[in-house]
Amino acid sequence: MKTTKDRTDDSAGRAAVRLRTPRETASHRAPLFWATRAGLGWAVPLLAEAGWLLNGRVDTVPYLPVACPQCLLIAVTAVLALLHLSVMPRWRFRVHRWEVAPVAVYTRTGWLNQERRIAPVSRIQTVDTQRGPLAALFGLVSVTVTTASARGPVRIHALDQDVAERLVEELTVQTGQTPGDAT
Repeated sequence: MKTTKDRTDDSAGRAAVRLRTPRETASHRAPLFWATRAGLGWAVPLLAEAGWLLNGRVDTVPYLPVACPQCLLIAVTAVLALLHLSVMPRWRFRVHRWEVAPVAVYTRTGWLNQERRIAPVSRIQTVDTQRGPLAALFGLVSVTVTTASARGPVRIHALDQDVAERLVEELTVQTGQTPGDAT
């Protein structure tokens, strides 16, 4: 992780920050983590549908050219799950970016709905880490940067443990050296 100073000076000599895509990515294990988490989510409806099928009573629906609507529902759900699990993790990995610069924390997240957030270092109030049981299996940590913004915190998802620790340390140092009261 390297902080970058990407700025130019305007005609009055003031520093102007140039907006660009953040440089850092999530961990290389993030796509597998996201796919596993989504797969567990898809398992719920598939198991419910299988339970409905195994209930022993096959329903028929008039005007439906299928003898087993439960089978059709399971097939449609499975196709949607496979499509989601094959596209989402890679797409999300390409979108998720973050960077810490001397003046701000930049993030870009999402996959269908993408969001770009820029939080000035002078507005940072707290820096937290989160690690759930599934993330721990993959050795991943998320960092939450809380600011004095009504929009809510800036989250950097699926970082390797050592990267997250260095990031928290760097933000703590930068925030302590930045004048202001983060409000």
